[in-house]
Amino acid sequence: MKQDVYSRVTDTILAALEQGTRPWMQPWNAAHAAGPISRPLRHNGKPYSGINTLMLWVTAMEKGYAAPIWMTYKQAQELGAQVKKGEHGSLVVYANTLTRTETNEKTGQDEEIEIPYMKGYTVFNVEQIDGLPAHYYARSEPPHLTDAQRHAKLDAFFAATRADIRHGGNRAFYAIGPDYIQMPPFESFHDPESYYATLAHEQTHWTRHSSRLARDMGRKKWGDAGYAMEELVAEIGSAFLCAELGLTPEIRDDHAAYIASWLTVLKDDKKAIFTAASHAQKAADYLLNLQPAPAPDLEPDAEGDDTPTATVPDSIPEPEPARTSESEPTPAAGEDSPASGPSVLDGPPAPNVPPLDGPRQLSFF
Repeated sequence: MKQDVYSRVTDTILAALEQGTRPWMQPWNAAHAAGPISRPLRHNGKPYSGINTLMLWVTAMEKGYAAPIWMTYKQAQELGAQVKKGEHGSLVVYANTLTRTETNEKTGQDEEIEIPYMKGYTVFNVEQIDGLPAHYYARSEPPHLTDAQRHAKLDAFFAATRADIRHGGNRAFYAIGPDYIQMPPFESFHDPESYYATLAHEQTHWTRHSSRLARDMGRKKWGDAGYAMEELVAEIGSAFLCAELGLTPEIRDDHAAYIASWLTVLKDDKKAIFTAASHAQKAADYLLNLQPAPAPDLEPDAEGDDTPTATVPDSIPEPEPARTSESEPTPAAGEDSPASGPSVLDGPPAPNVPPLDGPRQLSFF
């Protein structure tokens, strides 16, 4: 009997963690035109998000793919290309809801209910495909920003969140009661990259406040399952953010202890990694949406996306039927803990910014 999608994804993440590898620490490769550090991209340049980002990063690490672009077998064919003989595709997932009419037993009235579902389908990296247009294989030019220019852009990014960031001491943490981020002095980090990557981690924690995303993973005490889940969200969320900002995520000194706690959580709940990745993506998008709006894009976004199939073959799939663009995985009912964070602020909250249609697109290269 085939494993369900949740089990297949969770088992992949568990296998990486058991080998001491954090799946979100992708090989930050600077060789491709899509960018020195990138979330995986669809054939039309639109980034994947949530659990699909993690899954494709895992595959890229295992197979050594430098190019971040992925597409279905059918999309490659439509571009006049062909998947190389013997290549195997990689699992990504598609989540949506079905609407069904049912009779309410109490009122006798017909009601429409939404039923969530998730399917897996197969994509291939462009390095597995022959005959694509040249730009899919293009190599990038060296980054054109100086260190000073890049650091100024990073400073501006974090300043735009209007978080209360304090400096001093030798610990980095977010204090949810008084609502501030504490960072060691800039000079105490071994390089600027480490400072900004650590700040990205703490800013991800900062989004959990009740005035922002009101994220509560059920933490009751230090080191419990809720604590491990919040740290997992911050780890993955900061990796997503680092991919946008051109940073390399920082590996903590207590690396092994955290991996052990995440292994316990993921083994107890096969949907936990989906929940964590979903919250992590929301956190990264929230911080990106706090940035000043970029100049309008004159080119319309490409429509039409990858087509889901009910099962994911281990080899080249048949062309998929057409469908609407892919949605990212969303936690099923009951995955999230009820919010129970503090209701009274000890410090001024940052502005509560309503969600936008998508995260800001930034350039730090």
